[in-house]
Amino acid sequence: MRVTVGEKLLLTMSEAAALMGCSRAHLYNLINKGEIPVVRLGRSVRIPRKWLEQWVDRLVSDWAAQNGHGRNGLNTPVSGV
Repeated sequence: MRVTVGEKLLLTMSEAAALMGCSRAHLYNLINKGEIPVVRLGRSVRIPRKWLEQWVDRLVSDWAAQNGHGRNGLNTPVSGV
């Protein structure tokens, strides 16, 4: 049975970095700073997809709150258009 990245519950560092659009080195830096939680399975490190999605959602919400946008940062019209 083949499982696609979209179906996986636990992502490798390469998969998570690809989904985030960043390098593995940057992802490891975020993990080492404690910004992204991980699951350790023996010597393997995995990121639960749900945790990664929640972390990104939290970043977007924090940015929107700090910049005076709506909850998701997407419902404010762009001026000058």
